Amino acid sequence: MTERLNVACIQLNSGNAMEANLKAAGELVRVARDRGAQLVLLPENVAMMEEGRDTVLAQAMPAARHVALEAFCALAAELHLWLHCGTLAVRESEGRVANRSYLVRPDGTIAAFYDKIHMFDANLGDGRNYRESSTFLPGSRAVVAATPWGGLGLSVCYDVRFPQLYRALAHGGASFLAVPAAFTRATGAAHWHVLLRARAIENGCYVFAPAQTGIHANHRETYGHALIIDPWGTVLADAGEAPGVILAEIDPACVHQVREKLPSLRHDRPFALP
Repeated sequence: MTERLNVACIQLNSGNAMEANLKAAGELVRVARDRGAQLVLLPENVAMMEEGRDTVLAQAMPAARHVALEAFCALAAELHLWLHCGTLAVRESEGRVANRSYLVRPDGTIAAFYDKIHMFDANLGDGRNYRESSTFLPGSRAVVAATPWGGLGLSVCYDVRFPQLYRALAHGGASFLAVPAAFTRATGAAHWHVLLRARAIENGCYVFAPAQTGIHANHRETYGHALIIDPWGTVLADAGEAPGVILAEIDPACVHQVREKLPSLRHDRPFALP
């Protein structure tokens, strides 16, 4: 039986100064490690909470020399823990960047990376229009990363509205689902808990959802409430609205137990489309 593990999700109020963001993130990762965390997850846009094509492009860096990635790899090695780096703006081609998450091993090497597939293009009626596709290059592959405790399915924020992705991750070997996010306050209040609990219940997976929170330097407002949810849909930890750390002890055997009680993954059937 796979041993239990302690998981931590970090909640941040990142701004537009990368050095300050990395310092704040690093301090909370250290707190999590001191409290026994073996796997720590950071939120979307951890190093740069910016909006606008020109601003994002100006600060995005190629993966090979990304300051934030280098810092997080060094931190994981120093603290000897598994570190999910939220997402970073990684320059891929002239005029486009990937919103990329990385999973780093305790020796500081990269175990896996994932580019956010679904772009948040929305008009919420609050005077703000969101057009991620104008800046970010969508990913095209689902990723399940191998860890000592089981497969970790990688996703980002708006992906949570696309259950087919998580079904594919579960069928691809995921026991855990990572959903780093910077959910808007309006959509978060309405949908955040419901969507994340649904993804856990549908697939018999743990869900780890680190989050951005509060009012940011560009006046964007995010919902917070980083969550850890078990495969039955029970919320094990909720960060509320303040920056900080949540932890929970995870029992990988619970995934098998829930899937045996409700074996819906084995009941998927092909069907004709309407």
